[in-house]
Amino acid sequence: MHTIIHPRKPLSRSQTAERASLDAFRQPNYDCREHPDALKLVVYVPGVDANGVEIETRGPDLVVTARKAHFVRVNWWALHLERAQRDYQLRLRLGTRFDYAAMQAEIHDGVLTVSLPKRPAEEASATSRTRRVA
Repeated sequence: MHTIIHPRKPLSRSQTAERASLDAFRQPNYDCREHPDALKLVVYVPGVDANGVEIETRGPDLVVTARKAHFVRVNWWALHLERAQRDYQLRLRLGTRFDYAAMQAEIHDGVLTVSLPKRPAEEASATSRTRRVA
């Protein structure tokens, strides 16, 4: 019996860069609770201290990047620690009804707590009206 193996197409640079960025991070476990005046986000990032946390907003998106301190071990090839030592990245689309400038965050023992206060209703509706396109 003959088997024909088709050669794979080489990936373009953008596809390889996208795949490499996805493999560089893993999504952490998180819990999101909405309160009457704010949103509380708890992100579990074991092995990360305050120096390794970056929180940024991109329009209605919240991006939390938590980088671990990477240790070079003598027997790294035998333990397969490459995947366990990957950094964390969480992307959430929360919308425009939160005041991102008044955000507060704290980390303790690998648990990151982010508090996002809500905007007043008239302010949130005004921003949504200005962004609406005919």
